[in-house]
Amino acid sequence: MTDLVGSKAPVFSLPDQDGKTHSLSEYLGKTILLYFYPKDMTPGCTKEACSFRDSMNDLKAGGIQVLGVSVDSVESHKKFAERYHLNFPILSDMNKKVVQDYGVWGEKKFLGAKYIGTSRESFLIDKKGFIVKHYPKVKPAEHVAEVLKDAKELI
Repeated sequence: MTDLVGSKAPVFSLPDQDGKTHSLSEYLGKTILLYFYPKDMTPGCTKEACSFRDSMNDLKAGGIQVLGVSVDSVESHKKFAERYHLNFPILSDMNKKVVQDYGVWGEKKFLGAKYIGTSRESFLIDKKGFIVKHYPKVKPAEHVAEVLKDAKELI
């Protein structure tokens, strides 16, 4: 994958769990954590989403807007958001355009089996729409603290 740090963030326009469309352009002037995750309702993805939910006050105080992205459907996102009381948009990329634009769609391995899917990766995007940090190997339990620290240093 080409390193996207320092470049303009690839644009997107995707529906969230309520069917509302979100575009990168509407977030200009805000710092965005765009996080990609493999699948709704799975243990690691749930841990990561709940970590963002539980830290939302700190993230907002740091000026960070969290946007989650997976290739699951709007309906799947709605169930996920309702079950875990998620307080931020999770976007549906069923056409797999955005996951490909950000280079997070590709071969993965699980229990020795190879398959194609979304990697757990995040991008910190500054107020002007430039990627200032890429997190290629996210650890769900540690990610919020890492993002808050980097946002203070990089933004």
